[in-house]
Amino acid sequence: MSHPDQKIIAVYQGSFDPVTYGHLDIIRRAARLFNELVVGIGVNPEKEQLFDPQERLELLLPHIRDLPNVRAATYDGLTIDFVRHCGGQVLVRGIRDLADLSNEVKLATLNRLVGGVESVFMLANDQHVLTSSTYIKQIYELGGGDLARVAQLVPPNVARRLAEKLGRPRT
Repeated sequence: MSHPDQKIIAVYQGSFDPVTYGHLDIIRRAARLFNELVVGIGVNPEKEQLFDPQERLELLLPHIRDLPNVRAATYDGLTIDFVRHCGGQVLVRGIRDLADLSNEVKLATLNRLVGGVESVFMLANDQHVLTSSTYIKQIYELGGGDLARVAQLVPPNVARRLAEKLGRPRT
């Protein structure tokens, strides 16, 4: 049990490839709950990454500058090792739907068993329930490179970098 004067450091981990308004919503809400929030930008070996970790960090930083208790860093390896490195006690995970919840419960159990790290689940706001980085890339590529289609899902700096990275899709 924590004491009132104990500082609680939480880690919000993800690949953030690219960062979305849904991610930013979870970051802002989690920042209000914990003394410190570290956004950990990791590598998901099961997914092909569009942006390298440093690019993802650069895309995120302008959106957390106004949050004094939030910082971001890239890492590789196990998330629980990153959490320990940051002095964290809690992993924050965003939940969009039942499929997310099912997967996240398994990961939370493993993280607690192997690393002694607790997980806190935060439900996505209604407007972000269908937002995923994978869908955003598909919408851009299959939608003819129309930035207006992704503009409601990602910040303008991310939309521009997405267009630069993916180029103009063939029609």
